[in-house]
Amino acid sequence: MGHAGERSARHYALKPTQVYPASSLLKNKKRWFEDAVSIIQLTMRATVILVVVLFASICGAGQSWSARLDDKVRFYQVTDVGALIVGTKKSLYAVDGMTGDILWRRKDTSLDENDVAPVPGTDLVLLSFEKGERTRIEAIDILSGDAIWQSEKLKGAVMQMSVETEDNLLAVVLARDAKAKAGDELKRHPVVHVLNLSSGDELWKREIESDIEMMPARWPENDEVEFTLDNYHPPMFLSGRLYLFYEGSTSFDARSGKERTREKFRINESGLALTEAAPVVDEAFIYTSGRGHVRAIRRDDGQVEWEAKDLGLTPELILAGRVLYARTGGQFTRLKDGEMVERGPYGVTAIDSRSGKILWRYKGADKGITNVVLPDANSIAIADHDDLIIIDTTNGKRRAKWPHRIKDASFALLNDRNEVIIGGREEIAAFDPRGGQSLWRAKYPPPGRGFLRTITAIAARAASLYFRFGGTATMAFRGVQVARAVSSLSWSGLAARSSFSNLQSLATNAGRSYVNDRFRAFGVAARARPNLRLPEIRVRERLAQQRPRNVEDRLLDRLDPAHQLERLSKFLWHRERLAALRGDWMYFYTDLKGVDGNGLAGVNINTGAADRAIRLSDLDERFVTDEVAGMLYSADGNRLIGYSVNN
Repeated sequence: MGHAGERSARHYALKPTQVYPASSLLKNKKRWFEDAVSIIQLTMRATVILVVVLFASICGAGQSWSARLDDKVRFYQVTDVGALIVGTKKSLYAVDGMTGDILWRRKDTSLDENDVAPVPGTDLVLLSFEKGERTRIEAIDILSGDAIWQSEKLKGAVMQMSVETEDNLLAVVLARDAKAKAGDELKRHPVVHVLNLSSGDELWKREIESDIEMMPARWPENDEVEFTLDNYHPPMFLSGRLYLFYEGSTSFDARSGKERTREKFRINESGLALTEAAPVVDEAFIYTSGRGHVRAIRRDDGQVEWEAKDLGLTPELILAGRVLYARTGGQFTRLKDGEMVERGPYGVTAIDSRSGKILWRYKGADKGITNVVLPDANSIAIADHDDLIIIDTTNGKRRAKWPHRIKDASFALLNDRNEVIIGGREEIAAFDPRGGQSLWRAKYPPPGRGFLRTITAIAARAASLYFRFGGTATMAFRGVQVARAVSSLSWSGLAARSSFSNLQSLATNAGRSYVNDRFRAFGVAARARPNLRLPEIRVRERLAQQRPRNVEDRLLDRLDPAHQLERLSKFLWHRERLAALRGDWMYFYTDLKGVDGNGLAGVNINTGAADRAIRLSDLDERFVTDEVAGMLYSADGNRLIGYSVNN
């Protein structure tokens, strides 16, 4: 309390049995008054500080930095190394996600979001410059802006890709003129190019023969938008082959492009996205779905080993030991307007993975179905509109059923305590999978004020953020050995789209698109990797072309070598942490009670506590979080703003 407080305690701690004469009290009257004023002032100051601290803890996030750019922000994307790629009408920027520092700026560069694609497992980002009949693709270093290679043989915007860093291979899927009004039907013939990852040299290319139905990146009214291939699963490298899933299942020799196998069938139900499952593999087979069938394709020769028929739409496959579990039916995104629709029949089928024999079928989820989770080797947990259902994996019989009372239940997952979490856009609850007890429940309805379409888009975006950083390989499986044989990394813009609101599709596919610990640096980050030999670093530096003349404001040019190394090491640390990250917070856009304004409530999926609350009165619906950095990013006009979300 300072000197005044000490003096007050020293002079006026009167003993109750002691009697003081009136003259003594009058003599010290002035000192009493002065010290009383001091104590009151100190108390008021402490109260103000306490209120500020409490308000900060309620709001949870303060603006950490603001980067002012040269025009209105058109898009921004986070990358695995912790830098953001930001586009305006005039320039392309890279921004340090922790500090807001401009890493570099590329002037006179107006790109759409579809023209920018980070290459997973590397420090590269692909830029597509399309003008009339001419297109140029550049692979640039995210951290320096330097061009590593460029090619004028690649035509169109980057839709999807797959990377095999060990074999130095990059498969890129491009489509030209992929723009139309959101409600239109758009079909294209995408082209697949397989490149040398280090140099960009083309090894082979193949045009998809069929007209492939594409999906809008978002659904504004009466505006032209970019179209994507997010309604299909991206390619993947496996055992020296490249597999494509646009018109069936087709595999090519990864080096020569020689077609090895082709199973042609309709992948998606017309007008819907991701109605068939992402492929899963084991040491002998690759398992795919399509046209109501599930197939086992031999990895050695590409022949179909067996086929299970008449299952219905099969958007999810899980391989556990010798049993392949197929979830049928679910929620799907309608391409023309982005709305969710449900298709049945709903249930789970168990298939012997070696013979294709159907072991059992569960058809009791007659009111919709979520994705599948496995709390243990003997149990499957799903939810329909009303109930949480536990199925015995040995015979397919329902072991238990309990009401969950979640409005529009969309997804299921497991937390660190092996509790089943059932959630939707505005509420979430945890249940004991053994007894069905409701352990905790959190409900955060969207605010009632504002433009409904925007409010809905922001609420969907908030809930979807978990599946970018929380969707690791263990999200849906506990105590179950699940097949994980794919070594390549695949990329699609699905998780990054601001308006993709189908939480069930995100939950189903999040565990398949996890970040592994394989990383290869091609740019300046190679200098900070201690496991690289000096000759290898020099080779990679020689691969880099002359820096584009319109790259300016490079941060690394202003740092001395020691600080350069420190900054580069921080970006590599971010990538290493990302590979091991399991996110714990599900966000809801709501009216924060007791705080003036709307914002995000971050609910910890392990405890149900809203231990993050971020007050943001004017939130951009494209906002995104970086759980490694503990940051949230949002745009406001020509500013990109970083907010801390840590407690």
